[in-house]
Formats: sequence, structure tokens, C-alpha cells
Amino acid sequence: MVIKHLPNKNLFQACRFKYRGIATSSNTPVLRFAPSPTGQLHLGGLRTALFNHLFARSLGGKWILRIEDTDQKRLVPGAVEAMQDILKWAGLDYDEGPDKPGNRGPYVQSERLHLYKGYYERLLRSGHAYRDFREPSKDGSSDIARDTYLPPGEDEAQEMIHKGKSFVVRFKTKEEDTSFDDAVYGHLKFPYDRRLEDPIIVKSDGWPTYHLANVVDDTEMGITHVFRGEEWLPSMPTHLKLYEALATAPPQFVHLPLLINPDGSKLSKRDAVVHVESYREAGYDPEALINFVALMGFNWHLPDSRSEVFSMEEMIAQFKLDRISQSRASPDVSKLRFLNKSHFSAKVEAASETDRIR
Repeated sequence: MVIKHLPNKNLFQACRFKYRGIATSSNTPVLRFAPSPTGQLHLGGLRTALFNHLFARSLGGKWILRIEDTDQKRLVPGAVEAMQDILKWAGLDYDEGPDKPGNRGPYVQSERLHLYKGYYERLLRSGHAYRDFREPSKDGSSDIARDTYLPPGEDEAQEMIHKGKSFVVRFKTKEEDTSFDDAVYGHLKFPYDRRLEDPIIVKSDGWPTYHLANVVDDTEMGITHVFRGEEWLPSMPTHLKLYEALATAPPQFVHLPLLINPDGSKLSKRDAVVHVESYREAGYDPEALINFVALMGFNWHLPDSRSEVFSMEEMIAQFKLDRISQSRASPDVSKLRFLNKSHFSAKVEAASETDRIR
């Protein structure tokens, strides 16, 4: 991955958005927050949801809650409801979702399987994908190298399926470098790696992998901007080539820097300190916690102000893509305590002023 230059990110603030699923008018962004219900919502996820909210509200757009549950083995019962409850507590009111139906549903991937089937069959017909009947080895890879594997023709494949032979569907990767402009990291180039196998887009159980489901859903829902963690950058070549194969425009990608520990190591989702619920249980004010995550990886400092205490309305008014930092951030609980005290004091003062007027 090579960063060549940083484009003018203000260009991404006002462009025309049109996608295969739903056409959107000029300057009307549509975003999505797409967590997997495999556990509790963590600070990084809360920040992603917040940035979706701030960007959408700042430009009069919409953001959607989409549940990505294709990894059925890792589902945690009650996780979806818990996430919805946390978002409501935090004041992040998405416009559409499982409990707020609109014209972009269903909002849970397990309810969208018919869409994925239509798309992967389309890729099979166009020659951009193929059925792989090879037996996987112990490490999950195939015993026969990609360069030597000849997938069966349609008639032979149907005969093998009729006999109960299992298969996965692989995307036939175009053998060329990939480059794109990220709103945070600028122009990125990914050299083609011949050592990698063609990615699986449909598993042997018939369920799509993240790659296919993600591209199909963003296309069908008319998503214009995708906010997600920088850990997804290596997936960009596959995703962009899928968009190309499907002849549909990709959204603008906004990759956010990771949240890390003070020693530079990645925060573990298994650590209670990263779970939003633990802060709610400890009695922290939701506005203070939102203010806290907003400070991580974003430059809020204006020339005429050094304050780090912001209301939701102030953050919406100031949010711009070109102020998202490339630098990774580490949660500082002492900062959260300061913000909690400041927001609490402001509420007490506001209540006192209201009583005085009465």
C-alpha cells in the first residue's frame, strides 16, 4: 500500500451521488453504520456511528443502521437490541434501521439472502466468478493452486451440485494494481499480489462473505459514503474490483484511524474498558462520552477557541471530512472525567437558569 498524495478533501463534501439501488439528489449523503451482532458495542464502533451521524446531519443527509450477521456462528443473542439501546442512550438517532423501516430495507443481512444470490449468479454468468469444488486443506486454503485449477463448465457444475458436491463461489480477481482516493488517507495504491487466492464471496453453506454482502448492500441502499476503521483498507482491492465487475459506482470511502492502547497496541474488544456499556454502568453522562470519542482522531480546535467541551449541535456545525486525522488515538479516561464534570456542570447551570426565569 502506497500513499502518493493527499487530495483536497473538501471536494468530497459536495459531489453528485447516484447508485444502482437508489438515486440520491445532489448534496444528499446517505451513510450506514453496519455493526456485527457478535458482542457489545465498543468505543471505536461508537465513534464510527457518531461520525456517520455528524456528517449526515451537517449536510442534511441520512444514516442507516444495518446489521451484518452473515457470520452466524459468532452471533450473540440480544446483541442487536443492546446496540440499538446504546445508540438511543447516546443520542445517535439513525434515520432507518430494523426498528425504523424505510425504503432501503431489510436492514439485517440474514433477511437479504435473495439479493446476494441474484448478484453472485450475475457474476457467474458474466465470468467474473466461478464455483470452486476443490477440497480445502487444513489451513483453509485449497489443495490445488489457482493457476492450475480449471473450474467446471455450467453443465458439469450442475451435475456435481446434483450429486451433492459442495462448493464455494470465488471472485475472479482482475490481475492489475488498484488505486483510489480515500477521504482521510489520500491516494492509495495497492500492487497486485499474485500469491493471493481469488477471494471467496459465497461460502459452502450458501451464505455470502463480508466482501459480497457489503458491496451489494451499499449498492442497493444507495450508500454514498462509507465510514469504517483503517483495518479494512486491505480489503479495498477486492471491493473496488467487485464494484467494477458489477458496473456500479463505489461510495466515497472514509477510513478512520484505529483506537489504540497507550503503548501503541490495538485495543482488545474483549477488554471491558472499550465497551460502551461499561461507561454507562459507571454513571458517565452520554453527552460527555460522545464528546470523548469525538476528540479521538479529529481536530476540533478552532483558531478562536481552545475548548474541548462540545455539544452535539456544535459538533454537527463544525464537522468536516478534512479535519479527520490520520493519527491513531488512545482513550484517556482522565479526559473523560474532565468532560463528564464539565457537561454535568453545564446541565446544573442550565437548570438553575431555568428555575431563575420561572
